[in-house]
Amino acid sequence: MTESDTVHATRAAYDAIAPSYAETFHDPLRDRPLERGLLSAFAELVRTNGDGGVADLGCGPGDLTAHLHGLGLTAFGVDASPVMIELARAAHPGLRFEVGSMAALDIGDGALGGVLARWSVIHTPPRELPALLSEFARVLAPGGQLLIEFPATDGPGHETQSYDHAVATAYRWSPDHLAGLLRAHGLTESARLVIQPKPTDRRQFREVQLLACRVEAPEPPGRARDGSGSGRGPEKG
Repeated sequence: MTESDTVHATRAAYDAIAPSYAETFHDPLRDRPLERGLLSAFAELVRTNGDGGVADLGCGPGDLTAHLHGLGLTAFGVDASPVMIELARAAHPGLRFEVGSMAALDIGDGALGGVLARWSVIHTPPRELPALLSEFARVLAPGGQLLIEFPATDGPGHETQSYDHAVATAYRWSPDHLAGLLRAHGLTESARLVIQPKPTDRRQFREVQLLACRVEAPEPPGRARDGSGSGRGPEKG
């Protein structure tokens, strides 16, 4: 899958706001005990399966990559924004960060024990999401873990809904629909966390975290089903 115009535009937008973004979201897990708990479970599952490397995709300024490292994982970050990667390297000099596209990862087939995609797919147009999930599945070893977080649609009658975002158009997803797309690529949901918005939140969206396991080797390129029949923190893509 090659980069779309959406990726280019989103990269440029995040490059422009990277310093202010890093300052605003410098502590993304503060006051988020449920998310910290699920990340700890994710780390334990990765270690149980052999402690393979973990990619934090859409890593932004690298704070979640550092958190994964603190949980004992061999974690590295990938982001499309070169400025975000510069900030991540400066803030966490002992960790590895790379500029790259989630649509075409420079990672071997089955090389990883885990993938974290925290709010990283929100700017992906619905027609492009199946191929992106196929790429996630490709790089995971059998038994590898995917933890993906995204905003939910208003109800099961909406597979996707777009919404205005300060950087670029963003999308919400039906948890069941996205879980179905994961299944189509050999990623079986094992847990689901739904966080209700606080009354004071600017956007009254439910936040969803799906934990899924790669249960079999990915199919060769060109054979994966699209399954659709069709940065970080809540503002990162």
